[in-house]
Amino acid sequence: MHVDLNTLYLLLIGTLLASALMTLWERRVHPKRSRELGILAAGFATLAIGCAAASWRRELPGALGSALSNLVIVSGYLLVLHGVAALNGRKHVRLSLAVLVLLALAWIIAGTKWQDVMWMYPSAIPISVASGMTAFELARGDGRKRLQGQQIAMLVAGAHAVLYAFRALILPWLVARFGFDFLMTASKVTMYEGVLYSVVLPMTLLRLVRDESHGQLLQQSQTDFLTGLGNRRWFFEQGTRMIRDGGATRPVSLLAIDLDHFKKINDRYGHETGDRVLTSFADIARSVLGADVLLARIGGEEFAALLPDHDLSRAKDAGEALVESFGETTTLNAGGAGIQATVSIGAAQAGSDGATLDDLLAAADRALYRAKSLGGNRLEEARADARPAAA
Repeated sequence: MHVDLNTLYLLLIGTLLASALMTLWERRVHPKRSRELGILAAGFATLAIGCAAASWRRELPGALGSALSNLVIVSGYLLVLHGVAALNGRKHVRLSLAVLVLLALAWIIAGTKWQDVMWMYPSAIPISVASGMTAFELARGDGRKRLQGQQIAMLVAGAHAVLYAFRALILPWLVARFGFDFLMTASKVTMYEGVLYSVVLPMTLLRLVRDESHGQLLQQSQTDFLTGLGNRRWFFEQGTRMIRDGGATRPVSLLAIDLDHFKKINDRYGHETGDRVLTSFADIARSVLGADVLLARIGGEEFAALLPDHDLSRAKDAGEALVESFGETTTLNAGGAGIQATVSIGAAQAGSDGATLDDLLAAADRALYRAKSLGGNRLEEARADARPAAA
């Protein structure tokens, strides 16, 4: 089936406009990414306008039509770059301005005499640069976990950059050797790839935003809103996995933690002060126990910490350091008065006989109750390794 360039231009314009509209609609669903999605939509719409202008470029005098359509198309690619960079909290304003200024100067120098050569070959260089930077931004990320579709988007942008670099640097030599027919074939290949780009890249970028939003919702569902620690559900999911995957081959210990006389603090100073005490403890626990520990708020004033690669002796040292550090901390109430609070901890180590997280927590709880009965502000260890409950 024969498809001419004008038909491919119309198809490309249609897919780009559809992508722009879908991206604009997505702003309603993801208001936190409204700005970034707006930039991407503007980029796709600008590309559509540039392609429409390119199909009519011969109607304007001299090189004006080719120059304007090329500048508009490159502006669209730069807007896409800005949208992707904005997802990572970055900008490329100076690069974009430099690319547009240099491109405009190149068209002025080329003039009418060299407009066809400029259109066919050098005009592809800024497109390659913008697409390459887009791929780089997608690969670079911001240290977050890779999202599904991110690698696909990176490959699409990277392939687009390579294709246009080929058009600018290699195609002139091939056309000189094989003739004008080779140029027409290359132009159709470029347009076919452009149609794929206009469909696949927007789809994968929208998938990135959706996956990011889903990940944020999942994190919120697993996080205690007051302290920012994991919640009970998160602790049991992650803790069960940790014990199952490594509890039999490496030491794992658990600290069951309870703030002393917390109800009296709430009754005397109010819930606002109680919340301050909870957040103060959470901050201190993070600092003392470290980032590798599974730390969660599992009840009102109840916390739990699962310590990988900690035998009972090492877990006791960490727990006693937490007791001491929190006991030396003063929390200010709403009136500016200092509140002294303390904490009791029960420590238990998982045995090598298949103890579950529930077994371990029960053993640590018994030690915690003993610490409470002895006056609190202390750590007590379980009398024996946590063992599975008898059948």
